[in-house]
Amino acid sequence: MANRGEIACRILRACREAGHPSVAICASNDAGSLFTEMADQVVLLNGETISETYLDQEQIIQAAKDTGATAIHPGFGFLSERAEFANAVQSAGLTWIGPSALAIEKMGDKMTARQTMRAAGVPVIPGEEVEEVDETTSLNALRDASTRVGYPLLLKASSGGGGKGMRAVHDPADFDQAAAGARREAVAAFGDGRIYIERLLSGSKHIEIQVLADQHGRTIHLGERECSVQRRHQKVFEEAPGPTMNPELREAMGQAAVAAAEAVNYVGAGTVEFLLAPTGEFFFLEMNTRIQVEHPVTELVTGVDIVREQLRIAEGEPMSCGDLMLRGHAIEVRLYAEDAANGFLPSIGPLAVFRPPEGPGIRLDTGVREGDDVTPNYDPMLAKLIVWAPSRPEALQKMRRALDEFVVLGTTTNIEFLRDLCDATPVVNGSTTTTTIDELWPNGWNPPAAPLLEEAALLAAASAETLGLHRHQTSGATVSTNNGPVSPFTTVQRRFP
Repeated sequence: MANRGEIACRILRACREAGHPSVAICASNDAGSLFTEMADQVVLLNGETISETYLDQEQIIQAAKDTGATAIHPGFGFLSERAEFANAVQSAGLTWIGPSALAIEKMGDKMTARQTMRAAGVPVIPGEEVEEVDETTSLNALRDASTRVGYPLLLKASSGGGGKGMRAVHDPADFDQAAAGARREAVAAFGDGRIYIERLLSGSKHIEIQVLADQHGRTIHLGERECSVQRRHQKVFEEAPGPTMNPELREAMGQAAVAAAEAVNYVGAGTVEFLLAPTGEFFFLEMNTRIQVEHPVTELVTGVDIVREQLRIAEGEPMSCGDLMLRGHAIEVRLYAEDAANGFLPSIGPLAVFRPPEGPGIRLDTGVREGDDVTPNYDPMLAKLIVWAPSRPEALQKMRRALDEFVVLGTTTNIEFLRDLCDATPVVNGSTTTTTIDELWPNGWNPPAAPLLEEAALLAAASAETLGLHRHQTSGATVSTNNGPVSPFTTVQRRFP
């Protein structure tokens, strides 16, 4: 398992269920983490930084050889979309649990991907690719292209993802500064300063299609996920099926996604992302050649274990999926250790209390547990909270209940922000677009005062419980009805499990 955290836990569980012994790699600051306890073997990597550990291709491959591993699963992030790593794994005589290096390369370079999709008949967003590498020549070519594409427009880095090297431009007077900034960010993040231009499609929805392809010539799609609710191009709230989709549009987008995968001889699990314009037209955005963070919502509405299918496909077996059948509605939110009221700055500290919600239709994918420390070393995502219900209104209400019950103390989280999001009108009626969060909170999100006081009370209560102080009954204290110790979590406004 060439990854860490939540996705490592997810994949290690799938390996255990498939009867495959597993090996985890870990940096020294990850020793004792949840994912290391789930593996059959653990290899401690040399080095301290991410580049010295989880991005060290040679060291990871050597760890696989030393332990007798026969395959490598990259998860998402880190080396998952590095064509050179896929090649290196296969050159070492190991099985790469993912698509071919050529497919990764073609889809990883967004300009090449646009050209490939255009040739395959998949609709792409109007725009132009600029291949010039020299900074001055590139900026001049981009400026010329902008007049042909028209405003508003979007500047995008050809390499990488995560919103880096991306700038929206509404006024030609701002173009030069935006283009130079996008190029600098792209060089810093990816070592590749190439930028291309797309028309900015305002009011669009972000729809992605999950695809699977085996080594026996079969390529299918598993329906859509709507991921329109985003902050700084990072997804926050995902659901399946899309609330405004219909069978005809689903089939059209699904077939376009299959055509995209077949155009690069794709094998394994992948996601084809589209923008759905208010006109009903859809356009290819990009393809993620890996397992997606939000894959659980697809699993819950289709009954397909996507990671298990990845293992099956890598072993050369036909995929086990039948015809697409959607059942009910699933929603996922991403729980981060971050201060939503302070520009969503990452937060660190101990998970003094980590009490997830429970009940039917609730799933938690996480790589942490109570007592762990949240450090600045890695991405601050603590968990993915996923719910399923027979209908969208029921799923949304279940998510509200789950967030109300989720208790995390010791570090600041975005739980209250996510809870507010569930009550926002565009979310409730399914009219969200990629700009919904900016439109809801143009000056940033601020919590009501009460939850802050409540959190302070909870932290004090948790400390008291940890120290055993709650056992010292005082006058006026709440008396337990079951003759057990009084829980401090029953003395605040909300009742927690």
